Amino acid sequence: MMTLRHFTEGLESVPATTSWYLADIAEARGKQELFVRQSPQRLKTLREHALVESAVSSTRIEGVNVDPSRVKTIVFGKASLRDRNEEEVRGYREALKLIHEQRAALPLSEEIVLELHRLALPDAWDAGKLKERNGQIIEKSADGRTRIRFTPVSAKRTPASMKELFELWTRGLKNREVHPLILAAAFNLDFLCIHPFRDGNGRVSRLLLLVQCYHLGYEVARYISIERLMEENKERYYETLEESSRDWHEGKHNLWPYINYLFFILKSAYGELEGRLGQVAEPRGAKTQIVQNALARFPGEFSVAELERSCPTVSRDMVRRVLRDLQKAGQVECLGHGPGARWRKKGNVLKKGKKEGN
Repeated sequence: MMTLRHFTEGLESVPATTSWYLADIAEARGKQELFVRQSPQRLKTLREHALVESAVSSTRIEGVNVDPSRVKTIVFGKASLRDRNEEEVRGYREALKLIHEQRAALPLSEEIVLELHRLALPDAWDAGKLKERNGQIIEKSADGRTRIRFTPVSAKRTPASMKELFELWTRGLKNREVHPLILAAAFNLDFLCIHPFRDGNGRVSRLLLLVQCYHLGYEVARYISIERLMEENKERYYETLEESSRDWHEGKHNLWPYINYLFFILKSAYGELEGRLGQVAEPRGAKTQIVQNALARFPGEFSVAELERSCPTVSRDMVRRVLRDLQKAGQVECLGHGPGARWRKKGNVLKKGKKEGN
């Protein structure tokens, strides 16, 4: 709420970078209606793929990993789950289902926050409950050293802070104190600084961002996983969050690094949506294109296992078949032998005339 308080006092100016992001996102949003008029089968493919990527990526950011060969069963199947990691991926999927089905009709409230937390952490003893003890966000380096990265709001003050957070959000929208996307990003930053739950704060913050985007008319996350984009830019996520949370308690923090990061993610999602709608030309070629898109995002060498993790909705056999076809076409090459061998691209692996959205 310390960020949202800034806007009640009047925002003097917006950085140029932020303004450029807002202009680009507004232009992309203007094309949104045109995008959704595309073939229903194209959109269905994108929705299913985004659902899986979001469930896997958002939990993986928090260190929750599952067997890639089990992903489709976990997300879409009804089979028994093997462990807590699989339960949390399934739980995040259930939270996404609630949001994508109700969209703008889903109210943004403290009750919804608790419900999303309960769904995302289904087996946690305190799922759907605010934290009861104070805590600190600790960072552990590779050499084993630790440091306190941030001290969140105390457990005692958390209920009042959450109440104020929603009051300021509602007031900001009503009084038009600032651009609504800036308001949503500021809400997200304040939520993470309050840190209302013992665990699962990052996941719930991403779910709340989806709800807010629906309320504001930005529906790109229905087709492109913003969680996957955030995972791909995870270092930048933590860097900007730390920078913007510094001096947050005193209200002297720099809110723009983290806000600009979230705008970068939204802009990237819209760019990818525009690119993918032109690439998923035929349903039967959708899986091939997903693999090609994943390959296009690798900056250098990669392994088959890494490629499979990037294509959770595509079977292992299909991934390997596409890789073999690209090898025969001279677009990729294998640098070794055995299942752990590294591979390298030799050119543009996307089909001629079709480029990945920026």
